[in-house]
Amino acid sequence: MARKEKNRSKNKSFSKQNLINQILGIFTSFPRKNFNYKQISKMLGIKDPEQRKIVLQVLAELAATDNLEEMSTGKFRLKSKAGYAIGTIDMTQHGYGFLVTDEIEEDIFIPRNLLHTALDGDSVKVYIYPARKRTGRLEGEVMQILKRARENFVGTIEISGHVAFLIPDSRKMPYDLFIPFEKLNGAKNGQKAIGRITDWPTRVKNPFGEIIEVLGNPGENDVEMHAILAEFDLPWKFPEEVTAAAEEISDSITEEEINLRRDFRDVLTITIDPHDAKDFDDALSLKKLENGNWEVGVHIADVSHYVNPNTIIDEEGYSRATSVYLVDRVVPMLPERLSNYICSLRPDEEKLCFSAVFEMNEKAEVLNEWIGRTVILSKRRFNYEEVQEIIEGKDGDLKDEILVLHTMAQKLREKRFKKGAIAFDSVEVKFNIDENGKPLNVYFKIQKEANHLVEEFMLLANRTVSEFINRACQYRQNSPAKPGDKNLPKAKTFVYRIHDRPDPEKLENFGRFVTKFGYSLNLSNPARMSESLNNLLKQVEGKKEQDVIENLALRAMAKARYSTNNIGHYGLAFRYYTHFTSPIRRYPDMMVHRMLAHYLNDGDA
Repeated sequence: MARKEKNRSKNKSFSKQNLINQILGIFTSFPRKNFNYKQISKMLGIKDPEQRKIVLQVLAELAATDNLEEMSTGKFRLKSKAGYAIGTIDMTQHGYGFLVTDEIEEDIFIPRNLLHTALDGDSVKVYIYPARKRTGRLEGEVMQILKRARENFVGTIEISGHVAFLIPDSRKMPYDLFIPFEKLNGAKNGQKAIGRITDWPTRVKNPFGEIIEVLGNPGENDVEMHAILAEFDLPWKFPEEVTAAAEEISDSITEEEINLRRDFRDVLTITIDPHDAKDFDDALSLKKLENGNWEVGVHIADVSHYVNPNTIIDEEGYSRATSVYLVDRVVPMLPERLSNYICSLRPDEEKLCFSAVFEMNEKAEVLNEWIGRTVILSKRRFNYEEVQEIIEGKDGDLKDEILVLHTMAQKLREKRFKKGAIAFDSVEVKFNIDENGKPLNVYFKIQKEANHLVEEFMLLANRTVSEFINRACQYRQNSPAKPGDKNLPKAKTFVYRIHDRPDPEKLENFGRFVTKFGYSLNLSNPARMSESLNNLLKQVEGKKEQDVIENLALRAMAKARYSTNNIGHYGLAFRYYTHFTSPIRRYPDMMVHRMLAHYLNDGDA
């Protein structure tokens, strides 16, 4: 009788439902591990062959019902309810990372041992495990590297005995590159160099690499600058074939080309730029009309005349996207023959331009406008400091003309703020350096009226070009930006510079923060909000809390970006806005020039 009771008890414990629960319990306890039926049977203490067959059957059934998944023949693992996701790795200096993906709202934590050679910025496919009960955090494992963000790394050579490594500068690269001696490429111990990953075998901690360029000794200015450029994948020189192609471009302007353009060579034209500028991509002209109004021309270097689509120079410019400015140098988007010579609006040289020309009255109201290709001759190059001195009362060349432009710019600026523009005037940190790149002193470059003079006419040109493309000039003077407005006229294909409304939650947090300093922010409606924010920015000028409040105000704003979908520019209070004024240093501006030329020639949308 006792033996029958024992068998009945044993059979009860081995019921199929109990077995399913026990098996799922094992997989839930070890969500990252794979098990076959033999391993599960051993963990459950099942030795009977018939019962082991039932274990195998249960595993298959659990896989069929999506509780488990078969990773390889006979090997099963708990199936994540989130499944797989594709995204980008955001690596930390500690060696672990996060998957940033649009598919799931929260970032997925990936331990170092489950990154499987994935590095910062890599595009990957990740298997997502169920959230841990203890942390509630989703975790994942990299299953496939879809695209490497980079293979080249900047670092310092370290040679010890018969072993060499490149120690990366980036804190987001937690692995040193093992460099075989025959692949050092002449690099010596302690030198800065650029290394490339050549191989990364499975289960090997450090990748194998080779030195592709020796930068030189650390501490030398050029070496450190080139290291910074290489670290961010910024080219510090043009390929020889690109430079050669630029040298072949003629700098002569034919009479035939001039006859196709509006001629401004006899109209007073000037440039205003920083004192150390090498490329002058915009100029202003001024002419008194017989009816008493003023004709103001905004002239922009016609880069698209010289750089044709799908050429080697165009492809290089596209890959660089913009010029990059460092403390002591510029990494230009275009070769110097174009950026500093042929296209640069240098004084006393005939130059080809794309222009926006305005007839304006004394109130700075635009009465008429014209957009098209021109030829100009700049009479004088000013720097901002010279113009500022004239504005502040000092005598100087073309004083009357500069003061007319200044007065108009101030009126344009006043109107813009009345319509809801926000006054973010940035303070730029600048360095005085000697010929060897050694910093001598540091100073703040503050935006003054001379900067505003140029800025307001560039904004006017950018806005007018965008409105012209959309045939919606009726909005120019009487309506602030309304991001997301669904009633805008149907636009032609175009590249806009857009800026969405700020996030309400961020604004509320910012509003609460400034109260700690005794300030207040009115968030009751968009018009009051921009006015209140401008008042706040004025109140904090010169105060010790100015920097922190201005920075947090900027962070509360949405980021401006390029798009073919126009939603307006909230910060500038413009319904239509683009970047038209800097094609020498911004590829989007060159795209705008090309599209503008296309539409001026009655091209299709």
